[in-house]
Amino acid sequence: MADAPQPTIAAPALSNAALIRRLFALAWRYRGHCLRVLAIQLVLLTLGIGGLSLTGVGIDYIRHKVDGTPLTDNPLHVSLPDEWPWLHVLGLLAGLILVLALTRAFLNYAYAVSINRLVQQRLVIDLRGEVYDKLQRLSFRFFDANNTSSIITRVTSDVQSVRMFVDQVLIQSVIMAISLTVYLAYMLSLSPGLTLACLATTPLLWVLTAWHTRRTQPEYAHNRTLVERMVQVFVESLQGIAVTKAFGREPEDRARFEAANNAVLSQQHIIFWRVSLFSPAIGFLTRINMMVLLGYGGWLVIHGQLPLGTGLVVFAGLLEQFSGQVNNVAAIVNSVQQSLVGARRVFEILDAPIEVRTAPDAVRRPRLTGEVAFENVSFAYGGGEPVLRDIDLRVAPGQCVAILGATGAGKSVLMSLVPRFFDPTAGRVIIDGLDARRIHLDDLRRNIGLVFQESFLFSNTVAANIAFGHPDASRAQIENAARVAAAHDFILALPHGYDTVLGESGNSLSGGQRQRLAIARAVLLEPAILLLDDPTAAIDSETERDIFEALDRAIAGRTTFIVAHRLSTLRRADFIIVMENGRIVQRGTHAQLMRENGPYLRVASLQLVDGRELTRGEGAA
Repeated sequence: MADAPQPTIAAPALSNAALIRRLFALAWRYRGHCLRVLAIQLVLLTLGIGGLSLTGVGIDYIRHKVDGTPLTDNPLHVSLPDEWPWLHVLGLLAGLILVLALTRAFLNYAYAVSINRLVQQRLVIDLRGEVYDKLQRLSFRFFDANNTSSIITRVTSDVQSVRMFVDQVLIQSVIMAISLTVYLAYMLSLSPGLTLACLATTPLLWVLTAWHTRRTQPEYAHNRTLVERMVQVFVESLQGIAVTKAFGREPEDRARFEAANNAVLSQQHIIFWRVSLFSPAIGFLTRINMMVLLGYGGWLVIHGQLPLGTGLVVFAGLLEQFSGQVNNVAAIVNSVQQSLVGARRVFEILDAPIEVRTAPDAVRRPRLTGEVAFENVSFAYGGGEPVLRDIDLRVAPGQCVAILGATGAGKSVLMSLVPRFFDPTAGRVIIDGLDARRIHLDDLRRNIGLVFQESFLFSNTVAANIAFGHPDASRAQIENAARVAAAHDFILALPHGYDTVLGESGNSLSGGQRQRLAIARAVLLEPAILLLDDPTAAIDSETERDIFEALDRAIAGRTTFIVAHRLSTLRRADFIIVMENGRIVQRGTHAQLMRENGPYLRVASLQLVDGRELTRGEGAA
C-alpha cells in the first residue's frame, strides 16, 4: 500500500572489526558446542603427536638393533626393555600406534557429528529464524526498498556465510593457533637451530596473506551483488512468465538470464584465479622448509647432534603438520572474505530499525468501536517530499468513506496509517479517542480487516486461507464469513470444498473468487474497521456486482475506508474525499460533489454516457 518509491532502509555499515566482534558474540552463544569441538581437536592433536613420537621411537630402536647405535632419551620418556625379543618390542609399538589410530578415527567421526550439530542444526536454523522474525517486524518501507531476490539471498546463502565464519574461520583458526603453538614448542625442544632455519620463510606467508586479503574482499562483495542480480532476474522471469509467453519473448528472456548468469561466472573466474595463485604460493614457501630440513637436519644427524627417529623423523613429521596448518591459511583467508561479505548483509537486516512498534506504555484495546480521526496529518518517506499534507478527517463509527484520486495522490498511504504500517511524520491518527501509537499494535491490527486490489492467497486449503487471521476459528465461523462474502456456493463447487488446496497465490481461482475469499478473510476477524484498496478495479462488471453484494454485507456496521474510482462504488459511501498531491481537495456525498465544479465532477463525467454509468467491461466481448 504505497503510492511513491521509497529510499532504502538499512542499518549503518559495519566495519570489518565491528563485524568480526559481532560474529564472535554470535559464536559465544554456542560456546558449549564450540568448546566441545575444540576439546575433541585437542585430543586429536595429542594423539597425532603421540603416534608420531612412537614411530620415531620405533625407528631409533630398529637402528639400535641393526648397528648398535645407543638409544637416547625420547620426548615420551619411553624405556624399551632390552631383555624383550625385538619382535615383541616392535609389536608393542605397532599395537600402540594402531590403538591411537583407531581412537583418532573415532574422534574424527565425533568431531564431524559435533560440528554438523553446531553449525547446521543449531546456528544456521537459529540465525535463519532470527532473520525471519526480524523481517516480520520491519515496516513496509523496508520491503518496498529491498527487492525480493535480495531478501531471499540474505535468508539463504548469506546465513550460510555466517556458518562458514564459525566453522571454517573461527574454529579452524583456534585449532590452527593451538596446533602451531604445540608443533613449534615440540620442534624447539628437539632443535632450536633447526626450527629457526626451517621457519625462516614464515614472515613471507603473513605478508602474502595480507596482500591477498586486500585484493579479494571487494571481489567477493561484487560477486554477491551479481548473484543477487541473477536471482532477481530468475524471480522476475517466473513471476512474469505469462507476459513473456504472451509476447513471444522467451528467447530474449533466456538471453537476459544467461547474461546475468555469465556475469556471475566471469566474476567468479577472477576470484578463482587469485585464490588458485595464492594457494600454490603458500605451498611453495612451505616446501622450502622441507629442503632446509633435509640439508641442515641431515647434517645434524650425520654428526650425531640429532637422533634419526625421535629427532629427524619426528621433526619432519612435525614440520609437515606445521606446514599443513600454515597451508590452511589460504582456505581460512578465502572463507573470511566470503563470510564477512555475507555476514554484513545478514546483520543489515538484524540491525535495520523497526520503525513501527508497540509503545512501552501502550493501552490494550481488544475491541474497538471504529471511530477514526486524522488531525493535521502529514507523511514523508525518509525526510523526502511529503506524500500527505495537512490531512484533517473524522469518520464516525460505522461510516463508510470513499477515497478518490489519481495515482500518487496519497490514497493508499492515507489508509496505511490506520493500521500503522507507517506512522505520520506530523500530526496524529486518533482511533477511539486514542493516538493510534498508544494502542497495543496487536490489538489495533486485529480490529482492522484489509482487502487489497490484488489479494494474496497462500498455498493452503480454502478454510485455512479464510482463517488466516483467526486460526482458531471454527468451521461454522469460517462458513459464515464465506456466506457474508458471497463465496460459500463456489467453495462448495470446488473438488474438496473448504478443504481444497489452492495453488500458488490462488491462481487456480478467478479474480472475483480470490477477492471474495479475501473479503471472507477480513470479515472473519469481525473487525471494527475495514480497509478496501480498490477491490473491484481489476474485475468485470458482472463479477463486480457479486463483489458488491459481498461488500455491502461486509461493510454493514463497520467503519470503512474504500479506495475507489467507479461511481458504482463511490455512491455506496456515506461521504467521499477527493485527493490531489497528498491533500484533500474535496469532500461530500456523491450528490453534493456532482453539484461542484471540481475534480470529482470531471471524473464522474468520463463515466457517464447519456445519463447512465459506463462501467469497465461494458461492450467487452
